[in-house]
Amino acid sequence: MTLDEKKEALIRTEWELFHNVNNEGGKADCQNDPETFAIMRRCQFVCWSEELVESWHNDLLTAKEKGRNLLSEKYAWMMRSTAPFEFGQISRYLVFPSINAEHMIEEIVSVEVEWMENYEKQYPFMASGNRPVHKEKDSEYVTSFETYLVGELHTYSEKTLSLYLDMIKQLKKDGKSLAVEIMNAMVKSYGYKDLADAEYQQKLRTKI
Repeated sequence: MTLDEKKEALIRTEWELFHNVNNEGGKADCQNDPETFAIMRRCQFVCWSEELVESWHNDLLTAKEKGRNLLSEKYAWMMRSTAPFEFGQISRYLVFPSINAEHMIEEIVSVEVEWMENYEKQYPFMASGNRPVHKEKDSEYVTSFETYLVGELHTYSEKTLSLYLDMIKQLKKDGKSLAVEIMNAMVKSYGYKDLADAEYQQKLRTKI
């Protein structure tokens, strides 16, 4: 299988798990929209290596064999910030990362939050509809970029975290931003030339 084929296989597994996430108020609309889900995840994986794709896919399948849904657990981890009381009631069902894993998560988050801050400054019209960046803006109804990222990273194995951190370090060394790379892929998937084009078009719409 090519890297793109492995990404598509990973996305199919993620979709199955995401579609089966049980929400207190029933399924969300996005859980019945596989096309949008696939677009979003392809963009998230735009910079991922083959080894990283394989490692995360293995994490999902291994957990599934044990009766765990890592997509459900991702949202549970977010509740530590958005709904602390409820998180306290369910935290005993979660697998807590090691100290080494927590250190890797902290390092990744610090870099990605900075990248997202810079993205907002560079592309303010495109960023205007995004999640708030910082966890201080979290509430029962709002989940920040930082909290979402922390939630997802808490479901990664140490191997996957290590490979992900390597990717972050390489992007930083190359003077690139994962936030920009992801959003650039996103706007292209919706027909824009690139982020600059999407920003310009959004600015025109805002002025109308």
